[in-house]
Amino acid sequence: MLVIAGTIPVKPEQREEAQQLARWLEAETRKEPGCLMYTFYADQTDPNLFFIFEEWDSEEALQKHFQTEHMKKFVQQAPTLLAGKVSAKKYTVSTAAPLGV
Repeated sequence: MLVIAGTIPVKPEQREEAQQLARWLEAETRKEPGCLMYTFYADQTDPNLFFIFEEWDSEEALQKHFQTEHMKKFVQQAPTLLAGKVSAKKYTVSTAAPLGV
């Protein structure tokens, strides 16, 4: 399994548009084969900082995601919404289990 986690700073005056684009991308991406989780969150102390969290069942599924029309549209529209650089990391996970708290 692959996990993608990162932050996306958005312009305050473009926050609503960024949220709409993120919601749309979430809905479209969650339909993709191999997508286990895909979501955006707003930071609790800085609402203009979005957090992205993704889980994919394979590298192949992730690479196919980058070729979808909805991802291409997102990449095309995102620069007008960004307030800085996107920071994301990809993690390869060999095992995962529920956290027994």
